[in-house]
Amino acid sequence: MTTPPRSPSRPPQRRPRRPPVRRKKPRWAMRAVTTLSVVVLASAGIGHSVLTGLDADIARVDPFKDMKNRPRAGHGMNVLLVGTDGRDRISEEERRRYRLGGAPCHCTDTIMIVHISEDRERASVVSLPRDSYAMTPAHLDETSGERHRGHPVKLNAAYAEGGPQLTVRTVEAMTKVKIDHYLEVDFTSFMKTVDVLGGVKICTTEPLKDSYTGLDLPPGTHELKGGEALQYVRARHVDGASDLGRMQRQQRFLAALVDRATSSGILLNPMKFRDITRAVLGSVRADKGFGTDELLDLGRAMRNFSPSSSEFTTVPIGRMGYAVKGVGSTLKWDAAKAERLFAALREDKPLSVRRPRGGEAVTVDVAPQQIRVQVENGTATAGLGKRVDAALASTGFRTTRMPVNSESRTVRRTVVAYDPRWDRSAKSLAAALPGSELRAVKGQGATLKVIAGQDFTQVRKVRAVDPAQGEFGVVRGDEVGCR
Repeated sequence: MTTPPRSPSRPPQRRPRRPPVRRKKPRWAMRAVTTLSVVVLASAGIGHSVLTGLDADIARVDPFKDMKNRPRAGHGMNVLLVGTDGRDRISEEERRRYRLGGAPCHCTDTIMIVHISEDRERASVVSLPRDSYAMTPAHLDETSGERHRGHPVKLNAAYAEGGPQLTVRTVEAMTKVKIDHYLEVDFTSFMKTVDVLGGVKICTTEPLKDSYTGLDLPPGTHELKGGEALQYVRARHVDGASDLGRMQRQQRFLAALVDRATSSGILLNPMKFRDITRAVLGSVRADKGFGTDELLDLGRAMRNFSPSSSEFTTVPIGRMGYAVKGVGSTLKWDAAKAERLFAALREDKPLSVRRPRGGEAVTVDVAPQQIRVQVENGTATAGLGKRVDAALASTGFRTTRMPVNSESRTVRRTVVAYDPRWDRSAKSLAAALPGSELRAVKGQGATLKVIAGQDFTQVRKVRAVDPAQGEFGVVRGDEVGCR
């Protein structure tokens, strides 16, 4: 495809120095608005006349200045999306209605890599948790002016210390993925963008209620407008799944957002498209090389983009609560799995393979790959614990592979003991053990316990309603939409 001629480059606009960053809790709405910035705009296929002038609305940064020893370029295009807090432009009435208290921090809340395949037929979105354990390269602290050697930090602290450039350098060092473009988006445009799109359709089989965000959705299909959508993607107190449940809801929302933007015809309406781009671009900062010509180039190649073309995941975590002196509790990546994930990006390969639907497996709410299980033998039958452990593991459950004998060896009915905070996981595990008894045990923690009884005969295959499972927990856009 012939690349359209580039317009003369514009000098970077100077922006006032930002105030020191105060660490805040994550604003997970950023996952949606940052993805919208690249995927929606890139898939539009709109004429140059509509975009003329919008390029000037983008504030410019130079995150690649004087960078050396960078990773080797792969195939396709990698965009680093960084989300910042901007609630200062949300009205007081909206703050109260959608529980958006607190002062804006102008800090990074979300960091993601969006990979657009070389054939422009696939978008892979990988979220990098802000609390990920990271090691910065040597750099100059933008706030204090002090020069630092490389040192451990939480990933989002790289932006606080060295802005976009240190963020890019740190991400490239951790992933060995070369970043081609940088986009920084303010999450205050989120509600406006969803409203301009006319809302997003979300489905749920369970009631979703969160007193912290005000989310209150009964089972069924809902058309969420901007404020409700913000509540949906921010909610983390719906159930004991906490961040895991929130991640799954964010994936559903992103898939629905892409579906709405690419299938409704809205983006083929020049006036609507202009309104959408203004809603997004009004709070975007980008590298000097990402402009109108790049958007048009992608748009021409991605006219057939659809939800099935998109896949979403989070970098695999090997250890939660990894304590680092002077840094605090961090998330340490699973080094082996993370390397395979980022190798797939570098090699322009899909992160998942399409799985057949249906079959004899029973559908459950939580994927077995996300449930950790300790097996105990509650009978006098030698080897029963090992047999149950192996059967559960072959079905996908994360067993300890170290079954033990129960205190009681006269258990007649198999028991699934669980902490009430993980009740959804317990129901999913019980579905794999027909006839088992659910027993709530407060304070037991995230690991569920199976006490094999005399009634045990087999482990039944189960699969999640939400297909986010497998090595990387990848979900495709068309697998989580309303069906």
